[in-house]
Formats: sequence, C-alpha cells, structure tokens
Amino acid sequence: MKNLELKAELRDPNLARLICKKIGASQVVKLRQTDVYYNVTRGRLKKRTSIAIDRAVGSPEPIEYIFYDRENRTDPKVSDYHIYTHAQVQERFGQAPLPEWLTVEKNRELFLLDSVRIHIDDVIDLGWYFEFEILINENTDMEKAHEQAAQLKATFLPALGEPIATSYSDLLAQHKGLVEDQQSK
Repeated sequence: MKNLELKAELRDPNLARLICKKIGASQVVKLRQTDVYYNVTRGRLKKRTSIAIDRAVGSPEPIEYIFYDRENRTDPKVSDYHIYTHAQVQERFGQAPLPEWLTVEKNRELFLLDSVRIHIDDVIDLGWYFEFEILINENTDMEKAHEQAAQLKATFLPALGEPIATSYSDLLAQHKGLVEDQQSK
C-alpha cells in the first residue's frame, strides 16, 4: 500500500481543527498511540498500540505492525507501507525478538476528508505536529495527487510551522541525543 504524505510542525492545533471543519473533514477518533520502533536493516518497522480516548471507556484498537519505507524530505513524499500481524512479522523478520530502538507516544486526532487521513498529533516530549496522507494505488493520477497535496498544504499553512522531513522516531532520537538514527544504518 502507498500514500502521499506531508508532515509539519503545528503552531496552532485549534486553527487546524477549525480548518478541518471548514473543508468538511470529519473527526473520526481521538487515539493514544504508542509506537515501538525496531532496528531493521532497511526501512522502518514499528509496533503500534492504540487506545481510543474519546469514548466512555478507552477501547483498544487492534495491534498493528507497520513496515514502511520512504525518503526523508520536506516535500510531499510517497510512503510504501505494509501492515502485518505478529505472525507475519515473525515470518518476515524471524522468530527471535527484534531489537527495540525507541518508543514514540502521541495523542492523535484523526480526521477524514474523502480518502485523505489528516492527523493532529501531540507527540510526547516533542510537541504538536500535523500530517496528511493521501491514499494512492496503481490507478491514481499522481499529478492530481500532488495537486491535492499542494492544495491541502496551502489550506492548512496558517496553522503550520516548519515542514518535517523525517519520522517522529528520528525527531525523538535527536531530541534525546541518540547518536544513531534509523536512516543512518
């Protein structure tokens, strides 16, 4: 599976929420997510546990193992990703426990605009971030997808700070002073 995504600092979460409402994006859920990143030779692998925090009793979502590979750049970029079960991870990466690299915790507000996922993220120890993901497949007109990405970026620009090229894991590793980041291996 693939998506075209953009990530940026978020200077004004309330303004981003208002923009979501204005453009017709629906808030789907508020989540508390914990992503455990593993050391793998290529790409990134994380185990995601999520709990819906906007329901009466926090309800756990299914655990996902997400493997993805993408360039580190600030422009909208294509991310190639696969969602695995625990058994599929063991089949692909072996039975031995994978070495953990670091853990990223965040509170995520998920909005949907047609097939676009919009995230307003409060990342623990890092602050507020904004991200959108435009789902793409073999039938997607990439020129139109990039036009849509440019339009979304322009629409949310008043709420955004600097664009982000890397993952939250890299930002957290840098924040914690870890020497090695996932992409430098």
